[in-house]
Amino acid sequence: MGTMSAENGTDGVGRRDLIKRSAALGLISVPAMGFLSACASGGGDDQKKAGAGKKTAKNPLAVNETAPMEFVLFDGGFGKEYAEDAVKVYESNFPAAKTKFSATQKIQSTLQPRFNQGTPPDLIDNSGAEQMDMGVLVSKNQLADLTPLLDAPSYDDPSKKVRDTLRPGIVQMGQFDGEKVWILYYAYTVYGVWYSQKALASLDAEYPKTWDEMLAVCEKAKKKGIAGWTYAGKYPYYVPFSLYPMIGKVGGAEVLDAIDNLEPNAWKHPAVKACFEAYYELYRKGYVLKGTPGLDHIQSQTAWAKGKALFLPNGSWVENESANVIPADFDLAVSAPSGLDDGDKMPFGTLWASGGEPFIVPAKAANAPGGMEQLRIMLGEESSKNFTGKVKSLTAYNGGTDGVELTPGLKSGVAALELAGDNVVNPRLQDWYVQLQKEKIGVSGLGEMMAGRLTPAEAIKKIQGFADEAAKDSSVKHYKHQ
Repeated sequence: MGTMSAENGTDGVGRRDLIKRSAALGLISVPAMGFLSACASGGGDDQKKAGAGKKTAKNPLAVNETAPMEFVLFDGGFGKEYAEDAVKVYESNFPAAKTKFSATQKIQSTLQPRFNQGTPPDLIDNSGAEQMDMGVLVSKNQLADLTPLLDAPSYDDPSKKVRDTLRPGIVQMGQFDGEKVWILYYAYTVYGVWYSQKALASLDAEYPKTWDEMLAVCEKAKKKGIAGWTYAGKYPYYVPFSLYPMIGKVGGAEVLDAIDNLEPNAWKHPAVKACFEAYYELYRKGYVLKGTPGLDHIQSQTAWAKGKALFLPNGSWVENESANVIPADFDLAVSAPSGLDDGDKMPFGTLWASGGEPFIVPAKAANAPGGMEQLRIMLGEESSKNFTGKVKSLTAYNGGTDGVELTPGLKSGVAALELAGDNVVNPRLQDWYVQLQKEKIGVSGLGEMMAGRLTPAEAIKKIQGFADEAAKDSSVKHYKHQ
């Protein structure tokens, strides 16, 4: 194992030695800024609920066949065509029902007033920059329990429940503090390090499994005028897509669980320190694309697609979101993060993969069974294949790829999942504590460190402070791994 540079005062001390010598660290959540404040006291007049329909084999959720159904989608990287197609199936099954479908990027500003008034739509894709805080929604009792949907017969096979057709971890992700399930994550996202296999081959290099190998590949690229890494500098909470699973690989999944649980000093764990130090080397050695801290996600993805940088931490939506700038011969691939060395707790291939695109049914929806039925349709094989074929991403449905021509990125994602096997981690910060993950840890902590304005030790101390503050805040709803 190589040594850290004398610039950091650790000349001759290997990264593994640093792990052995280090301490332990924890995490935080800050209260959502005023969102749903009116909901706690009831807000305006609640809308009238639709009466129950007749429960049949084809209508197991007893949807009122004449009740209107409203569906609001986040208009993001996946587009809206897949959802419009699923709505057509709903309309075919319930021809007497009037449906209303709309798509927006302004989820919170559009829907907060309706939550406060007690008139939310029946189904919402709660995603994007204006995502409503999940923890707040749950703690304010604003969501319907989706257990009836999960226990209903699947759309394709009545002998199976919906829950039995889902990928591992999907049900658990929708839980916060018990058995009830509040969220259904529809897309299945592979997070990791994205790259061009063609670009790596041009350097006569393979994807690096250890950090010394990573630095060596970045040095090769630098000599050819190519940066090793870029990332969404304006939204540095993208960095954890590869950093968090690296921490889990180095120290074990229990390190990430402790961070999620806001356990004292969780962020001071030796594995956290070692991985922060490793990422800081990318900045210190000049391996990060110049100007990256000023780039948004689209700009960083475009620079990467144009060959200005080798590696990009991201999720599997990147293939669809950047389809117009990724060259035809790019040979897109994704890998689990590099580790430190063979002393890591988990094997190479350890990956962050989990549900993405969170769908919710509001507790005060006029037609909650209709919203759940729309989700049941979307979790069928036909809708799942349609989504995968159109947006280059897997769904929560455990299948849906037979007969679908997989794109390079999607094929690589499936291979990464197969390599990972049971070694899949699922940090919960981004759905338990949205503001903490994005604004505090992401922008104020990691963003500052990757821009060189904080050392790893300073970033850890700052993030630990956020964690301690949240853990002591009685106004914050805290969640723990069950």
